[in-house]
Amino acid sequence: QFVESGGDLVQPGGSLRLSCIGSGFSLEGYAIGWFRQTPGKEREGVSVIKWDDGRTEYDDSVKGRFTISRDNKKNTVYLQMDRLKPDDTAVYYCARSRFFSIVVAAGDYDIWGQGTQVTVSS
Repeated sequence: QFVESGGDLVQPGGSLRLSCIGSGFSLEGYAIGWFRQTPGKEREGVSVIKWDDGRTEYDDSVKGRFTISRDNKKNTVYLQMDRLKPDDTAVYYCARSRFFSIVVAAGDYDIWGQGTQVTVSS
């Protein structure tokens, strides 16, 4: 499975970097997505990266504030989150899919992590 880390309590306008480490399976040929979920709502896609060539896509709500990247040697995907807003508060998950697009639904991702809590509050 994936293991996410880096979630924390941060003030509005602050930054966090989330990490997602995959072990025991291949990421070659896959897309790795970051999702977030708040109580009572469906999981929503935040950003996705194509493992092989590094192409990226973002949801409009985070464009210009979040940056997704990967380290092939460490089998790790990062989500750098800047200028955080209270609306960014959620549990953040990473997952693997055969399909590369920000509009790919959560159901098309086959391996997930346990999530990491991000809270943006003053």
